[in-house]
This record gives sequence, structure tokens and C-alpha cells, in this order.
Amino acid sequence: FIYPSWFVFNIGFIVSRIMFIKQRITDIFVSVLVIIISLPLFPLIALAIKLESKGPVFYQQARVGFKEEIFQIIKFRTMREDAEQGTGVMWAQVDDDRTTRVGGFLRKTRLDELPQLFNILKGDMSFVGPRPERPEFVEHLNEKIPFYSRRHAVRPGLTGWAQVMYPYGASDE
Repeated sequence: FIYPSWFVFNIGFIVSRIMFIKQRITDIFVSVLVIIISLPLFPLIALAIKLESKGPVFYQQARVGFKEEIFQIIKFRTMREDAEQGTGVMWAQVDDDRTTRVGGFLRKTRLDELPQLFNILKGDMSFVGPRPERPEFVEHLNEKIPFYSRRHAVRPGLTGWAQVMYPYGASDE
């Protein structure tokens, strides 16, 4: 339902330098504050992950960000270490059998997202914006959804409209 004229007349894609700086300052301040508050949870989550499964505590994955630049998103690992070995790249599903028990809890509570505060601090992400997708999915979505790449005109976010309005995104829809 998006037409080319929507981009021409929509002020949401016009970000002034002052607005950009205000957002960046807010992102830095809030991410530092939330990191300080949530830091006691990090060792507890790490211990739970290590006790349940082999592999690293943190998971890094390539994502497409601002101006279509690739960056490494950081999360607590919620799946088996070999999750995509037999299947290749695929979207995570609700009740995904590749997810560990601890991982399922972390996903439901969104605690697996806490390390992304460091992505925000680094400048790869913002607090609010479209969720960053994997390059493999972006290529597919660019073909399926008109103007999909316009979402890269802003920094990707820790949360956004889709996370508030819809359940886990696991398809084109």
C-alpha cells in the first residue's frame, strides 16, 4: 500500500543534523543507563546458557543496517550451536525446535536482546527503528516488497513498530 508519492511527501525520511545528534545522544545515554542496570543479569544469563549447552554465550550475526551497511549484531545465544547446519539460513519460528530451553525463556522475556545495547552504544543501531535483517533475507525481501530498502534510510532499532504490533516475524508477511 505504499506508493512512490508517499516517499516524496513523507517527512519521516527527512532527518535534520540536530535531530540526528539528539537521537544519538539519547541512544548513548539510555544504553549506558540500561547496561548499568542490567549488568547484574549478564553473568546469570551466561551461566544458564553454559550449563544447558555447549558453545559460546554470545551470538554474533551479520545484519543490514543504516545505508545498507553490514554490521555484527550481538545477542545471547538462544539456539543450539549447530542450529543452521542441516537447514541453512532460515527465519526463527515460534517454538523453534532449534531453540534451547534457556533460549526459549530468553526469547519470551526478550533478555536475549540485552547485548544489543552495545550495538546501540557503538552506533550500529538505535533504540527505535526497523529491526535489522540478515543480508540473505534482505535480498529476498527487496524482490518481494516494493520500497523495502527504504527502511535502511534510518538506523535499525532494538525495537520498532513490527515488534510492538506483531508476533515473531518468521515469513514475508
